[in-house]
Amino acid sequence: MATHYFASHQGGIEIVAGHLFHEMAALPVTWAATDATSPPEPSGENRVVCLRATNFVERKIGLPFPIPTLGALLKLRQEVCAADVVIIHDCLYLTNIAAYLFARAAGIPVIVIQHIGLVSYSNPLLRRLMKLANRFVTRNMLQGAQQVVFISETTRRYFEGLRFKTDPTMIFNGVDTQIFKPASGTAAQHDLRRRFGLPQDRPIILFVGRFVEKKGVAVLERMAKMSPDYAWVFAGWGPLDPRKWGAPNVHVFSDLRGARLADLYRASDLFVLPSSGEGFPLVVQEALACGLPVICGTETTGADAALSELVTGAKLHADNHTRSAEEFLREIKKLLGPAEGRDSAARQRHSFVESRYSWKHAAARYLEIAAQLVPEDKRPLIRIVDETINAPRALSRGAGA
Repeated sequence: MATHYFASHQGGIEIVAGHLFHEMAALPVTWAATDATSPPEPSGENRVVCLRATNFVERKIGLPFPIPTLGALLKLRQEVCAADVVIIHDCLYLTNIAAYLFARAAGIPVIVIQHIGLVSYSNPLLRRLMKLANRFVTRNMLQGAQQVVFISETTRRYFEGLRFKTDPTMIFNGVDTQIFKPASGTAAQHDLRRRFGLPQDRPIILFVGRFVEKKGVAVLERMAKMSPDYAWVFAGWGPLDPRKWGAPNVHVFSDLRGARLADLYRASDLFVLPSSGEGFPLVVQEALACGLPVICGTETTGADAALSELVTGAKLHADNHTRSAEEFLREIKKLLGPAEGRDSAARQRHSFVESRYSWKHAAARYLEIAAQLVPEDKRPLIRIVDETINAPRALSRGAGA
């Protein structure tokens, strides 16, 4: 499995890869990524391979684009050639392009998991480069892969019309609903706010993600300054740091993950994500699992048709951040209405996520695909692991019946 970073980088793509890596621990899965951030501890049969790289592009302009060394590419080639199947998370990263080319040259089947379509950068040069890269790199890789998996309807629509080797499929990312779940009541929420040093007397609006352009940070800055009566909470890191805005109603947390991040969701009243060019941001699923109302761009609401009843869309104006902020604030005001019915709505959101988005189910689907692509002598092992993953789900269905 190839990605540009390990999950410790805290980007959506690599976090997804980390969950799948964990779920497939019973198989000898090798995860290769750059050493820009620390690798996970391997467990079970899996292992990690750190690829030497420079990360100056991200440090300078916030674009996640590590550049591997020649030695790292030679190491990657060796790992790819020792594999039975190669899984690539997105196309436009040098390590992933290299893994694809090495696999094709060696006749090893490739599964491409495509997370995003087009990122609408404000910089016209970056926007043009992205379009050209998708046209000449991404599309060719998707058409050459033995199997393409889209993680959202949005991404699938963007690449409609391509001639795939086999029909692409869609597999939604999962959520750990044992960690991400609603607060147990108002008192518990107030206690969490005290622990985070957040105000008790005003609505708390939460954003989770990297502080970069495509996440809509410029729109968030305008919203925070236009609504001093709201507390704006940011969990993440990046070059566009909200601490620099000088806004007294802004609170920033940079090192939260897992249970601590779930606590921050539960301490909040509403989740907002004015991002563009994304497939299906994992943070939307996490926020819903914690019972929060969600407002995001109308493009993101189309990631899963079933979300239409639970997620509110607001129009983003690429050339007018202030107008976008006004659109979002209008919807925020509507959702921050009377407290009556909030608990039941939170439970409904959590139940929806629990029934629709599962890491075990996602991992099982990928194993099913791999079982059709790997050599015959390796298929029994994959099927045994697949059945093990699926067993609890099957037993649950039987008990429910």
